[in-house]
Amino acid sequence: MTHHPEEIVWTGNYLVTKRRGPWEYVGRARNIGAVVVLAVEDGHILLVEQWRVPLQRQCLELPAGLVGDEAEDEDVATAALRELEEETGWTADRVEIVGDFASSPGMVSEMFTLATAHGLSKVGVGGGLAGENITVHCVALNKVGHFIATKRDEGCAIDVKLLLLLSLI
Repeated sequence: MTHHPEEIVWTGNYLVTKRRGPWEYVGRARNIGAVVVLAVEDGHILLVEQWRVPLQRQCLELPAGLVGDEAEDEDVATAALRELEEETGWTADRVEIVGDFASSPGMVSEMFTLATAHGLSKVGVGGGLAGENITVHCVALNKVGHFIATKRDEGCAIDVKLLLLLSLI
């Protein structure tokens, strides 16, 4: 395998397009990371649905967000709690870091950290920050497969990370 130096093609506020030899890919700017939160309590899971510009449709997802976009030294657990509350209106007594995963390794250099939230309690309405218009779904685990299928039939995109959830039930 020939190793080529990384070349920056374009840099935006949150993304960087890069090239290594003939291979083009995208990464996060400014060392920003991402966290995805698996929040399960009393046989229910928190899911979020929001409009995704690249897909031009609603997408059903696990709660998630950026790490270090607001404060450079933000740790993953703090970001997980912040994003969980912003998006869903729920918080957790503790967060456990599961590990890092690649979401689309043929196109994106970004890795996300999976965190599990434990001891959930509702503290607000959620919905994300202004303009995000996130819909929160609290779904019984034994009905998740049907719920996802129904959302797909409605034309909603399904985030690949929900395969993790489907594998658990």
